[in-house]
Amino acid sequence: MGRGKIEELIKLKDQTRYDTVIFDDELSPRQQRNLEEALGVKVVDRTALILHIFARKARTHEGKLQVELAQYEYLLPQLIGHWRHLERLGGGIGTRGPGESQLETDRRLIHKRINLLQQKIESVRKHRALYRRRRKETGTPVVALVGYTNAGKSTLFNTLSKASVEVENKLFSTLDPVTRRVALPGGQRFLITDTVGFIHKLPPSIIAAFRATLEELDEAALLLHIVDITHKNAANQCLTVESILRELNLENRPRITVFNKLDLALSSEAELKRLTTIPYFEEEIVLPNEHFALVSAAKGWGLDNLLNKIVRHLW
Repeated sequence: MGRGKIEELIKLKDQTRYDTVIFDDELSPRQQRNLEEALGVKVVDRTALILHIFARKARTHEGKLQVELAQYEYLLPQLIGHWRHLERLGGGIGTRGPGESQLETDRRLIHKRINLLQQKIESVRKHRALYRRRRKETGTPVVALVGYTNAGKSTLFNTLSKASVEVENKLFSTLDPVTRRVALPGGQRFLITDTVGFIHKLPPSIIAAFRATLEELDEAALLLHIVDITHKNAANQCLTVESILRELNLENRPRITVFNKLDLALSSEAELKRLTTIPYFEEEIVLPNEHFALVSAAKGWGLDNLLNKIVRHLW
């Protein structure tokens, strides 16, 4: 960040008396330290903010383990800056100052905690793998919901499975995968899994920490990519999800893109059924199309059509 920008932030501080600055990018420990010294306030980067939200949302033992691991891995490189002020207090030549010894102690404790958390998460991973293997032996296909955070995945999950997963109009309301069975009138059955929402510039450390959760996607025979079609950045959110799926080596997995929240744009399901193209989307997609579906998860619109598409993909 240039000196001019820092001066603007200092002037803004005089006007608003802010005590925290949040940057929409990941900062190095040196950048964060320099900014805090220049501004005289707490500086938080994108990764720290996401981890803070995750920590507040974690409910299950697994979710808390994953968030704690990501927090410690984020904290480790920050330690040098925290103890730098003590390094100047060292004794004589060839001796270690209190800052250096404290830094080494903290590093050792954090490494120990990280190793313990990794062992616990690996145990969870093995348990999930065993459960998936048993599930696979039954021959019941798995359909996984993916999408940008707050696109309505949990609402659709609840509507299709008659479950009661917590639904909030907030980021990352779902951290842990939840799986339920769906039985169709024709006798077909499949399992549906709700997963953590994706977000633009999702830090790699967070993707790594949630590996045990995201491995649920590996077993899915079909992905439902849920899109909030009414969001002004719907197209960019789609690209973000597709990018993360590529990182997870899932770009070739069969999927249906489900454009959700049509009740915010249309007055009735009849109006939805009359659509021949997908509204508000930059790319013109002609309907009907087996790879796309229009729904309102909240109102239950278009779900019969979606279920028919799922059946045709699976069977």
